[in-house]
Amino acid sequence: MNEESCSLAGVAAAGDEDLNRRILGKYELGKLLGCGAFAKVYHARVIRTGQSVAIKAVSKHRILKGGLTGHVKREVSIMRRLRHHHIVRLLEVLATKTKIYFVMEFAKGGELFTKVAKGRFSEDLSRKYFQQLISAVGYCHSRGVYHRDLKPENLLLDENWDLKITDFGLSAVTDPARPDGRLHTLCGTPAYVAPEILAKKGYYGAKVDIWSCGIILFVLNAGYLPFNDTNLMNMYRKIYKGEYRCPKWTSPELKHLLDRLLDTNPDTRITVDEIKADPWFRKGFNDVKPQIESEFEFKTDNESETENKYLNAFDLISFSPGVNLSGLFATHSAIADTERVLSAEPPEKIVDRVERIAKAEGMKVIRKNAGIRVEGQNGHPALLVEINRLTEELVIVELKNYRGDEAGREKWRVKFRQQLKLLSYQPDDAH
Repeated sequence: MNEESCSLAGVAAAGDEDLNRRILGKYELGKLLGCGAFAKVYHARVIRTGQSVAIKAVSKHRILKGGLTGHVKREVSIMRRLRHHHIVRLLEVLATKTKIYFVMEFAKGGELFTKVAKGRFSEDLSRKYFQQLISAVGYCHSRGVYHRDLKPENLLLDENWDLKITDFGLSAVTDPARPDGRLHTLCGTPAYVAPEILAKKGYYGAKVDIWSCGIILFVLNAGYLPFNDTNLMNMYRKIYKGEYRCPKWTSPELKHLLDRLLDTNPDTRITVDEIKADPWFRKGFNDVKPQIESEFEFKTDNESETENKYLNAFDLISFSPGVNLSGLFATHSAIADTERVLSAEPPEKIVDRVERIAKAEGMKVIRKNAGIRVEGQNGHPALLVEINRLTEELVIVELKNYRGDEAGREKWRVKFRQQLKLLSYQPDDAH
C-alpha cells in the first residue's frame, strides 16, 4: 500500500471509519498510512491506554464483490498462529455492519523499502536485516506457513529499527491434500518471483520464500534489483536463466551466499538451516526464540504444534448475532448445528467428562489440540467438542454436531447436552 494509490482508491473506499474516528469505543483513528483497492491502513491509538496500533479497515462489500472471503479468512487464521518478534502481530479483529478491522502491532519506523530507496545499506546493516528476516521466515516455515510475497514493501521497522514482516494475504499453508506438498497458485510480485513459479509446474512454498529473501538481500546490498527490465517478459527471461551481476563492492562471502539463494534450481537452492550455518550469515547472529502463549493443549500422536487457545475478538464476533460474520466466514458444511456453554471447569475435566460419556455409548474418542472428536460405531464423525479459554477462569465449550442420521444422533446428543449443562458457569448475580 502507498500514498499514491490512496488518491483514487481512498475516495472510492471511503466509509464509516472516515466519518466516525472511533471504532466500537476502543480505538481512535489517526493518520492514514496507506491504502489499496480493498483496504486502508491507519495509525490509531487505544482510547483507554493511549497505546499506538495500526488498523487495517476492510470493506465487507468489497470483500464479497471481489470474491476475497477466503483470502481474508486465511490471513486472519495465519496471523493468529504466528508469534515472533520479527512478525507484525495481529492483536484482534473487530467488525461493524460494513467493515472488518484488523488491529495490529504498530511499526513506527515504516517500510524498509523507504529506507533502502534512499541508498544501499552497508554490508553489516544488510546482514542484520537479513538475519532478522531469515529468523522470521524460518519460524513461519516451521509452522507450515509460506508468505509468497516477501519484498521490502512488506517489511516494516519498529521503534528500535528491528524488522517486522507483514501482509500475509497471499500466504499459503501446507496442504495435506497434495501428496507432494507443491503449490500451484501463481502469485507474488514480478521482480521477486521465483523461476519455478514461472514454469507453472508446481512449486514448494519454502523454496520460493528463500528466493525472495535472496532478492531482498541483493537489494539491501546493491540498492537496486538483480533482475530488472522495462519489458516484463525480458525480466522473466532473466529470472528464469538466473542472469544477474553483483556490484563490485560485494564481498566474496556475500556473493557466494547470494549465488546459493538465487539458484534457479529449487532442488539445490540453499535451505534455511544451511543459511544459518553460512559463515557470512552467522557473524553476530543470535536467533530469536518464538513467543509461546499456550495455556493447555490436547495432542494426537502425530500432532506437535502448540497453539494459543485463548479466544480473541475474532472468535467472539463470530459468536455474536449483532455483528455476525457467518456469511463471510462460513463454517464447514458438514457441521449441522452448534451449542456453546460457558464453564469455569478446567479443560481437562471437561474433556474427561465427555470422553466417559462417549465410551459408555460405545463411541470412539480422538483427542485434538483444542478438544476431542467423537466418532460413532460406524466410524463416521458424530460430534466435535472444542474448548477455548476465554479468560484465566472461564472457557467456552462448543458442541458441534455433524450431519448424519437425525434419529441416531438424538440419543447421545441429549446426554452430552445434559452433562455439559452441569459444567456450565452461572454468575453469582444470575437470576
